[in-house]
Amino acid sequence: MKPTFPLARMALAGALVSMSMAWAAQATAAGGAPVLVPAAQAAHAARATMLASAHAGERIVAVGDHGVVLLSDDGGRTHRQARQVPVDVALTSVSFVDARRGWAAGHWGVILHTADGGESWQVQRSDTAQDRPLFALHFFDEKNGVAVGLWSLVLRTEDGGAHWRPVELALPPDSKRADLNLFGLFVDAQGRLFAPAERGMVLRSDDKGQNWKYLRTGYAGSFWTGIAAPGGALLVAGLRGSLYRSVDDGNSWERVDTHTESSITALASAGRKIVGVGLDGLVLGSGDGGASFVASTREDRLPLTSVALDEQGRTTLYSRQGVVAAGAPEDRPPR
Repeated sequence: MKPTFPLARMALAGALVSMSMAWAAQATAAGGAPVLVPAAQAAHAARATMLASAHAGERIVAVGDHGVVLLSDDGGRTHRQARQVPVDVALTSVSFVDARRGWAAGHWGVILHTADGGESWQVQRSDTAQDRPLFALHFFDEKNGVAVGLWSLVLRTEDGGAHWRPVELALPPDSKRADLNLFGLFVDAQGRLFAPAERGMVLRSDDKGQNWKYLRTGYAGSFWTGIAAPGGALLVAGLRGSLYRSVDDGNSWERVDTHTESSITALASAGRKIVGVGLDGLVLGSGDGGASFVASTREDRLPLTSVALDEQGRTTLYSRQGVVAAGAPEDRPPR
C-alpha cells in the first residue's frame, strides 16, 4: 500500500501544501468522512498561511490555509477577506482568465469557481473519500482547464469546470507506476502546458492536458514552481535553490546558479523582469530572461510562498505568516 503522504516534507515546501491536514471547523459525517464547511471570517485572515496568488485584472487574489481568500485592489498595500468561501480546506492554487472568472484548488480534491473576481465562490468538485490534494491548476480560457496533484493526479475540464475528467498518465521512464507528485502548472507563448514535478521531472502537454511527455532535466530533486520567461525560455525551480532553464521547449536543460541553497517556492514575470521567492526570506531577481539571477535575503527571513508581480514591476509577497508588508526595501528584488 502507498505510504501516507509525508506532511513534514510538504510543510517544508511552504508554498505547496498546508501546514496541517486538520480543519479548524471541520465537521464529521457518518463513517468519518469530512464535511465541507464554509471558511470563517476572521479579523486575522491576513496572517494566515498563503500559498498562491494571481491577478484578476488589476486585483490580486491570494489563497491559502483554512479556505482563506484575500483580495487587494490597491496593488497589495491592503487586503480584505473574500465575502464567501464554501470550504475550510487549504487552497493551494488559483487561476483567472479575466477580471471576474477564476478557479481555485486545494485539499480534498476541491475545485472552486468565482464569477465576481473572487468575492464569492462555489464548489465545482471535491472528493472527501480520500485526501488526494490538488497542488496546481491552470485555465486556458473560460472552458478549458487542467488541475494536477498528488500521485500523478491530472484532471481536465472542457466546460468551465462543470465536469472534471481524470487523465491517466503513462509510466515515467524507469518506473513501475505513475506516482509523481505534480506541484505546478504554467504555459508558454504557444499554449504548451508544463508541470514541474518530483525527481527532477517536468511534464509537457501540447494538447491542453490530454497527453503528456516526460522531460528530464538532469536533476534528481523536486521542482515546486515554473514559468515561461520573457523571450521564450522555460524556468523550473525548487529544492535547495535549484533552478533549471531551457531554451528549446524543454528538450534540454541547464542549471542556473541562484547563489543560494534556500528552496524556491514561486516565480513570476512581467516584461523582462523575473522575480523568485523562497524559504528563509529569499528574493531573486533577473533582468535577462532568467539566464542569471541575483539573490538577497530579507532580514526577517520569512518563509515566502508566493509573489504577485504587476506590469509596473511592483511586487506583493506572501508567506507562511500571511501577507508581507509592502514597500520595504527588501521587498524589491535585486536587479
